[in-house]
Amino acid sequence: MALGFEPVSGRVTVQDGVYQQLRHALMVGSFDPAQVLTIASLAEAFGTSNMPVREALRRLAAENALEISQNGSACVPVVTRARLDDLCRARVAVEGLAAELGAPRLTASDIATLEKITADQQAIGRNGSIYELIAKNQQFHFTIYRASGSDVLFQLIETLWLRFGPYMRLLSNHVAPLMRAGTMEPSGRHTAIIAALKDRDFAPPAKRWLPTSGRRKRRCARSAPTCRKLGRSSSLDSARPPESSLRVERKIDAGKCRPTTARGRKNRPDLRY
Repeated sequence: MALGFEPVSGRVTVQDGVYQQLRHALMVGSFDPAQVLTIASLAEAFGTSNMPVREALRRLAAENALEISQNGSACVPVVTRARLDDLCRARVAVEGLAAELGAPRLTASDIATLEKITADQQAIGRNGSIYELIAKNQQFHFTIYRASGSDVLFQLIETLWLRFGPYMRLLSNHVAPLMRAGTMEPSGRHTAIIAALKDRDFAPPAKRWLPTSGRRKRRCARSAPTCRKLGRSSSLDSARPPESSLRVERKIDAGKCRPTTARGRKNRPDLRY
């Protein structure tokens, strides 16, 4: 897939430009789980030397968005059931609080921004890129979270979305055919969210929004609800890939990427959801 990296602007340092673009690509699911990212190939894509790419990969590894191998290449983490569950719980807790704090503080300008994002999603529709829709979905929710006024919460949310990237990749593979077929609404329930915000219909997130069935059907990409009327915030947030798509290949070349557990790949948990 063409990642569409842009030349780094002179307004930012080369290192920061590479880091920001890679961070965004990871966040919207542009890379496959377990995909190896080599310094040489990324440097060629960015038109830079190896040094800014190496430093960007180091920063992303420090955020647990990548795993660094002994030869310096980076590997996108694999998706495991335990990791998804852990991220789900954290996202519901943190994003729920940010939505609770942010929704009542949204201004008329903020709501106009949400309406513009939703219109953009509709325009992308069937013929646009699923990654454009994911990026718009992120913009929508982050507009609400920023209104919380909490830098700490927002930084935590960014980190959680960054670590959620591999799952978003699997989700996009499931959602894209539905979008093209017209069986899934491009903007999900964003129109209903906007209507509730205009009506000042707020309610704190509650545990009732978490699926609790014995089959562990936690739809991990669901952001916490903003209002009482909504059970799911958007199609991209609530869609769940078929079980077969969560069976991630675990045979990673040990010379390129270390196993995700200290004891090696044989002790990894079952990857089937």
